[in-house]
Amino acid sequence: MKYLRLQVPILALCTAFALVSCNTTKNANTNLPKDISERPADENSQKYDETQLEKLRSEIEKEIAQETCTNPDDWKTAPMGSKACGGPKTYIAYPKKLEAAILPKIEDYTSKEAEFNKKYAIVSDCAMIAEPTGIKCNDGKAEITYP
Repeated sequence: MKYLRLQVPILALCTAFALVSCNTTKNANTNLPKDISERPADENSQKYDETQLEKLRSEIEKEIAQETCTNPDDWKTAPMGSKACGGPKTYIAYPKKLEAAILPKIEDYTSKEAEFNKKYAIVSDCAMIAEPTGIKCNDGKAEITYP
């Protein structure tokens, strides 16, 4: 009999907890994203700005990579990117026939990286990058030659 008296309150308590817990899962914060990839981007963060720069750089490189290098005389080099201390971060080879389309994108990338460096107080090694001496074609890809 004692066992039965104890069993009824425990059963009622467990039932109440089950009903409350089931109800709270239905009312979970439904405005939160289900997946982290659906989380809205914080457009004022360094990571966001860095990702935007990376996308722009990738677009430029992808556009250039579609061209095959067969004659180095058909290619030119341009400074690309900006070191925090000033000067280009690197040089990139591009086909002369795409100059009107690609050069403004390279310049845009360079100015945006300079702004990024100032905005986030980026520090670099301040070493000056040597200017390329030419271009050679290797397996259809343009390669910059340095002194």
